[in-house]
Amino acid sequence: MEVPMDSKPRWERRKDARPQELLAAALDLFVERGFASTRLEDVAKRAGVSKGTLYLYFENKQELFKAVVRDNIVDSIGEAENSMAASAASSGELLHSLMMQWWEEFGATKLGGLTKLMMAETNNFPELAQFYNEEVVQRGNALIASLVERGIQRGEFRPVDPVLVSTILCAPMNMLMMWTHSFLPCDVNDIDPIAYLNTFIDMSLRGLQVTPPVSA
Repeated sequence: MEVPMDSKPRWERRKDARPQELLAAALDLFVERGFASTRLEDVAKRAGVSKGTLYLYFENKQELFKAVVRDNIVDSIGEAENSMAASAASSGELLHSLMMQWWEEFGATKLGGLTKLMMAETNNFPELAQFYNEEVVQRGNALIASLVERGIQRGEFRPVDPVLVSTILCAPMNMLMMWTHSFLPCDVNDIDPIAYLNTFIDMSLRGLQVTPPVSA
């Protein structure tokens, strides 16, 4: 009788499962310890492989970190871009959906801890900071800016600066992720993330949407 794949020891699993196990282990450790304090041997140990096996897939810690970001965040940004381009929904509906999806898939998970990591270690690892800024921050901001521009072109949003608005819309989300991974565990006045986001999105849409003229 064949043993189910998931019940086999990690070292007996097929090789194509190892990169994902390494990426999952790396994400855990990067969030727990930060980039500088994460050692490749600890990533390999948590993934249940040898350090030599890790080097078969990733040249160094920097490349491992980039793979974590690309596999978990960059690919999802591409999916969101394609989804928005094909959607017939209103721009307000799309903005609400995008912001809530951002929280559910990233902010409310361990991935949200990468925001804190980058804020804390940017000066020590400028090359990684540039990578994260180009592939995550700039591309994410561009996605939101294009959504705002879509709303303007469709007459759903007021004429505003889409780039500036995208930066404003991202800031509270980033702050919420920072709170979740830094301050909230020590704060007795916990913030309800969903209530926070619904309130923020509602306020944002009220500011963006075209206001009907007031009758005399």
